[in-house]
Amino acid sequence: MVAEGYLPPWFSVAPMMEWTDTHYRTLARLVSKHAWLYTEMLAAETIVYQEGNLDRFLAYTPEQHPVVLQIGGNNLENLAKATELANPYCYDEINFNCGCPSPKVAGHGCFGVRLMLDPKFVAEAMSVIAANTDVPVSVKCRIGVDDHDSYNELCDFIYKVSSLSPTRHFIIHSRKALLNGISPAENRSIPPLKYEYFYALLRDFPDLRFTINGGINSINEVNMARRAGAHGVMVGRAAYSNPWKILGHVDTAVYGAPSSGITRRQIIEEYQVYGDSVLGKYGRRPNIRDVIKPLLGFFYSEPGNSLWKRKADAAFQTCTTVKSFFDETLVAIPDSVLDSPIGELPSASDDRFANIHSLLPPRYEATMASVTMTASFIGGATLASRSPINSSGRGLLVAKAAAAAEGEKVKLNSETKKESSNNGRRDMMFAAAAAAIYSAAGIALAEPKPGTPEAKKAYAPVCVTMPTAKICRN
Repeated sequence: MVAEGYLPPWFSVAPMMEWTDTHYRTLARLVSKHAWLYTEMLAAETIVYQEGNLDRFLAYTPEQHPVVLQIGGNNLENLAKATELANPYCYDEINFNCGCPSPKVAGHGCFGVRLMLDPKFVAEAMSVIAANTDVPVSVKCRIGVDDHDSYNELCDFIYKVSSLSPTRHFIIHSRKALLNGISPAENRSIPPLKYEYFYALLRDFPDLRFTINGGINSINEVNMARRAGAHGVMVGRAAYSNPWKILGHVDTAVYGAPSSGITRRQIIEEYQVYGDSVLGKYGRRPNIRDVIKPLLGFFYSEPGNSLWKRKADAAFQTCTTVKSFFDETLVAIPDSVLDSPIGELPSASDDRFANIHSLLPPRYEATMASVTMTASFIGGATLASRSPINSSGRGLLVAKAAAAAEGEKVKLNSETKKESSNNGRRDMMFAAAAAAIYSAAGIALAEPKPGTPEAKKAYAPVCVTMPTAKICRN
C-alpha cells in the first residue's frame, strides 16, 4: 500500500539516530521530491512521557512528505499510546524498529534487534500499532541475531509476524547483528552481507513487500538491486554523507522524472530561509550547528570543500543566523560548483546482483507449528526485562488489534481481487490471528484433530498448498 498521492518507496533514506532529524529531512526533500524519508528512531516511552512537548519530537514541515515515523519499544501500552499521539502529525507510515544493535537499545533497552528473538511479541506490537493508526505499518529488521542466523530462522520470523499481524512490508538489513559487545558501526561492517537471503524472501513470500538495506552506496547499485527484483531500496549513510550525489539522482534515475535543473546555490537559499525560521525554537535548540550539520557533506569531493569546512568550524563560534553563516563560508566554494545542476549519473560498474538468484538458499517450508502456535501466542514467554502488562489491559489492546486486523483483511482483499493466488495465505493469516484473539479473550476455540475432514476444511488454504502440514495429515 502506498500513501495517497506519492510514488512508491522505490528509494528511501534509512532512519539513523542523531542524523535523520527534521533538518536533514528538510534538506533531503529540497534535493529529491520522491525519496521516502524516515525519522530517527523514537522510543515509544519518549513520545508518551513528552506528551506536553510533542512538537519537539514529532513536528515537521509539510514539504517532507512522504515521511515515515520509526518507533521502538517493548511495552505494548506505550506503543499503543505513542502511535495514538503521533496520529495528528500525519506520518505516511509507522515503522517498528527490530534492527538496531546498539547496546543501549538491544542491550539494556531490550528492544531493537533483540526483538527478532521474540516474533510473537513483534506480532503483538504490530497489531497494536496498526489498531491505533490508519496508515500502513512496517518492520525494519536484520537477517538474524548472533547464532540465530539461518535462513529458516529468518523466514520463521517473517512468517510469524506477517501471519499474526497486518504487517505486509519488511525492510531487511542484509546483515545479521552481533550482540557480543561490538559497536553499532562494527555491526554495519563485520557481519557479512547476505543478499541471497533477501532475494529468497521475495521468492518464498510473494504476497509481502520487501525493501533491501545494507551496503548499497550508489544510485547505480540501487537500480541493480531493483532490477534483481527488490520492491524498494533503502540507503543509509551514503545518502547523508553525500546528499547531492546520491539524492540528486533519485528522481531522474530511479523514478524517471525529468531533471529539475536545481543547483546547490538554490537549495542553500531555500534552506537558509528554513534554518533561520527554526533557530532557537525550543530555547537554545536548534542552534547553528544543529541546522548546518546536514550540509557538512553537501560539497563532498568538490573543489573548496576542505576550506569550507574549516570556515564552518570558525563560523559555528561566532554566527547567530544561518544567513550570516553562509555569508562567511560560501566564499570557499567556486561559483561553478554552486551554480551547476546535478551532473550525469556515472556509468555503472559490474552488477553485484547479476547472479544473486543462483545463490539462493533452499525454499522455506513453514511448519504447522508456525501456524497453530497463534492460538497461544498471546500468553507466550516475553523478554525477561520487558515491562509487564496485566491480563485485562493486554486483552483490551489485543481485542482492539483484532478489529484492526479484520479491517485490514477487508481492505487487502478489496485491493487484491486480481491476486487470487495470494488470498488463500492472507485468509489463513487472519484466521490464525483470530484464533489468537479468541484465546487471549478466554473464549474456547475448538481445534480440529489433525488429518480429519474438519481440519482440512478449516485449514483449506494450508492443506491445498502444503498437504504434508501436520494439521492436514494424521
